[in-house]
Amino acid sequence: MKIYDAVATAARLPYPELAESLRQILRDREAGIAQAPPRTIVSLHGGGMLLVMPAADHQIAITKLVTVHPNNHTLNLPSIIAEVVVMDVKTGQRLCMLDGATVTARRTAALSLLAAKTLAVNTDGPLLIVGAGVQGRAHLEAFVAGLGVRHVFITSRTPAKSEALAAYARSLGVMASAIESAETVLPSASLIVTGTTSKTPVMSAAVRPDAFVAAVGAYNHHMAELPPDLVRNANLFVDSLEGAQAEAGDLLQANVDWAQVTPLAKALDQPPQLQARPTIFKSVGHALWDLAAARLAVA
Repeated sequence: MKIYDAVATAARLPYPELAESLRQILRDREAGIAQAPPRTIVSLHGGGMLLVMPAADHQIAITKLVTVHPNNHTLNLPSIIAEVVVMDVKTGQRLCMLDGATVTARRTAALSLLAAKTLAVNTDGPLLIVGAGVQGRAHLEAFVAGLGVRHVFITSRTPAKSEALAAYARSLGVMASAIESAETVLPSASLIVTGTTSKTPVMSAAVRPDAFVAAVGAYNHHMAELPPDLVRNANLFVDSLEGAQAEAGDLLQANVDWAQVTPLAKALDQPPQLQARPTIFKSVGHALWDLAAARLAVA
C-alpha cells in the first residue's frame, strides 16, 4: 500500500480537477452509484471528537478517520488529524493511504469552488476570507486556481496569522491585505469565505446583495459564523441536506425554513433562479466528498 504524505496528497488533488470530481460524485450519489452511511461521531474526553466515515462506489471504497480538537492551536498542533484509506472494491486490497487533513481541506475548498462557479453572480472578487487557518489557505488556493481571483482581504482572531496568509497570497501573485475587521470590506467583497470554529457570528449581515458566501467552519449546532438576519434573507444552498439539518449551526440557529434550502446537486444541471439577495453555501462535510478526492488521487 502506498502512503502519501501531505505534499504528495496535495499534488494528486489539484482544485479545478477536484471540483469536477465532486460534480461527478454529486451526480453519482443521485443515481445511487456512490453511497455513504451517516458518519459515526464519538465524543472524546477533553472536548475532542473522533469521526469515522466510510464510502464506496463500484470501483473503490474508503474509510476516513478524523480527530477534531479545536483547542489544539494552543499547543501548536493541528486541530484536525486524519487519514483516508483507499481500497479496491472487488478484492479489498488496500490501494493507498492519503493524508486526511489535506484531503479534508482540499475537497472542502474545491466544493466551495464548485458552488461558486454554479451560484455566484460575480466571481471576480474581491474575496474576503474570515479565518486564517487551514480552510482559509485552502480556499485562497482554490479560488485563485479555479476562479482567477486576484484581490483578497484576510481577517482572523490572530493578526499574525492573517498577515502570514496575506503574504502567502502575495507569493501567488495576488493583491492581498490583512485587515482587522471584516466590516471594513463587506461593501466591496463579492466573494466571502468563513472558516472558523466560532460560536458567534464573525461578521454582520451588511454584505453586498450579489455576494456569495461559503460558510465552511462551524460544524455543529452550537456554532454559527453567520448572523441569523443574513441567513434568513439569503438564497440558501447546502452540500448535504441531511447533514445540514443535523449539524449546520448557522442555519439551525436562524430557524430556517428547510423547504427554502437547496442541495447543491439540484443546482448543477439546472442553475436556479436566484432572488436579488446574497447567496449562502453552507458545507458541513460528507464522506462522499472524500471519495471524490480518492477517485482523483488514484485515477
